[in-house]
Amino acid sequence: MPPARIAFVLITIGVLGFAGRTFVVGPPPVWLALAVLFAYLAIVSIAVTQLRLRVFVDAVVSVPPGKKTVFLTFDDGPDPESTPKVLDALDAASAKATFFVIGRKVKAHPDLARAIVERGHAIGLHSYAHDRMMSFWLAGAWRSDLSRGIRAIKRATGVSPTLFRPPIGHTNPQAARVIRELGLTTIGWSVSGRDGIRADPSDVVSRVSDGLKDGAIVLLHDAAERGDHPPAAVLALPKILDALRERGLKAAEIEGAPTPR
Repeated sequence: MPPARIAFVLITIGVLGFAGRTFVVGPPPVWLALAVLFAYLAIVSIAVTQLRLRVFVDAVVSVPPGKKTVFLTFDDGPDPESTPKVLDALDAASAKATFFVIGRKVKAHPDLARAIVERGHAIGLHSYAHDRMMSFWLAGAWRSDLSRGIRAIKRATGVSPTLFRPPIGHTNPQAARVIRELGLTTIGWSVSGRDGIRADPSDVVSRVSDGLKDGAIVLLHDAAERGDHPPAAVLALPKILDALRERGLKAAEIEGAPTPR
């Protein structure tokens, strides 16, 4: 069990014990009760938003070193303008990657999802709707969205995805339950280009280059979430691939990804 999950369980038990004290010795001072409440809410917020801590969901955040391999991953596609450029750059460098696609975009552009698979890359699920409020959802809503996304990908590509990355990395205990039920493996990251918002490509190159090492999982975007601007990773990718080559590293899709029928 990840250390952060153990700590969260112990803290939760402590808070429940503090609440139970009320029925035994009487209520604590209001200021103390509020302090405990807000502190616990802050801890829950961290647990929800920081996937790398793996508080609620078992997630792969890096791969054991030894194969001189880095795992490039791209979120929020496919997009008819930017995804083909990313695919072309990867082809030019003989590099492979993993694309975490949004189901509604796959439904709109099934040919692009199919191209990702046909060109030798892994494809994973990034939800169907990419709702930023998913961390507040109950299990039924998670199950409906993820199942719909899986169906969209399978219909477009013939692949039933087994890899999943939660939108903006947010999870909750309800998500963990559904992810297990659907047989999905959650993939986090160890390096982020922070290119999901408007960013300077040179800054993205710098941030990613600092973390390029054997076993790293790199988070980039082949599309803007709302399609309202070109993602910086499109321009940054050739230099990132150059940096990989200079360090004797190769870019590969994440192991265990399904292959098309």
